[in-house]
Amino acid sequence: MGVDFAGEGLLDGLDGDARTARLELLERLEAEGASLDELRAAVRDGLLVFLLAERLVDGPPRHRLRDVADAAGVPLDLLVALRRANGLPVPDPDAVALTDLDVEAMRTAAAFRAAGVSDEQMLDVVRVLGRAMAQAAESMRTIGLELALEPGTSEAELARRFAERSAALVPMLGPMLEQMLRLHLRHAVGTEALGADERAAGTLPAAREVAVAFADLVGFTRLGEEVPPAELGAIAERLAALAGDLAEPPVRLVKTIGDAAMLVSPDVDALLDVALRLHDAAAAEGDAFPQLRIGVAAGPAVARAGDWYGRPVNLASRITAVARPGSVLAAREVRDAARDGYRWSAAGRRSLRGVDGSVALYRARRADADGDDRREA
Repeated sequence: MGVDFAGEGLLDGLDGDARTARLELLERLEAEGASLDELRAAVRDGLLVFLLAERLVDGPPRHRLRDVADAAGVPLDLLVALRRANGLPVPDPDAVALTDLDVEAMRTAAAFRAAGVSDEQMLDVVRVLGRAMAQAAESMRTIGLELALEPGTSEAELARRFAERSAALVPMLGPMLEQMLRLHLRHAVGTEALGADERAAGTLPAAREVAVAFADLVGFTRLGEEVPPAELGAIAERLAALAGDLAEPPVRLVKTIGDAAMLVSPDVDALLDVALRLHDAAAAEGDAFPQLRIGVAAGPAVARAGDWYGRPVNLASRITAVARPGSVLAAREVRDAARDGYRWSAAGRRSLRGVDGSVALYRARRADADGDDRREA
């Protein structure tokens, strides 16, 4: 006998067509092997329309965490660490909560170990990829919903459409992600300098001279009190898009952090050029888009796990915090390293939080710029 969905409270608050559609969806999910606990959790969390897609894309849970580790020949604690690094939930080791895809993932991890990749190296890569994949998955989910959602769509129909579109898109993701990763890896290999000292020592390059810039949306926190979250998110996404479009090699967009973007380049002039073009692009967005303030510093820094660490990173962030809205403010090292093509005006010396001593700062403009920027305060 099937589950009494009404008795379980899974139809509460629904009547008419909405109740009929919910019942249809629950019966479909039960037929696909969804447990009562899964259905309860999905209804409670408002995720019922996604459960069918999970079933069609990933299959039902079949395996225990402990059994997956044993089958793949990897320690249980490594499996747990990999899931945490990937940003995935860690179920009870004896609960049937993992799918065939989890088994494949652990076999891949075992293959990397056999190839000589250490557990810590693997965890480093998984942390970076996990963050990126989580964002990509959210974007893909939004696209799937946009393709499936139409006015008046019932819960059951929306779940069916979303599942079908997800199942159609998933086979294309593997080749696309592999291609993207190989393209980025080729570029990374081509830009990673390895000197004679590193070759002799058998170690990775130590700190390298780079220029770092942070671009910050002025008044973003205050704006969050005035506009809907969706509009605020669109503004942050627009900054990421502008920075990503302008950051051409040797300049790289390292990351975006809400209202700020971080860019790095071994070439000071290339980074200054992108910083000024990003400043102009933000101004061209009009009054509805917040002003940018950009801080630039240069010096030795270390690249690890897709991010950068060192004094110029900290210094660029602190300079950004004191820059005028609508300006590009740089440390002396940046001004001194830049070639012709820029006009500099002294902005005095400042004591910056977390930075020893006072720092001489300079506003950067293009040499052919006419006066102060019209949006600079």
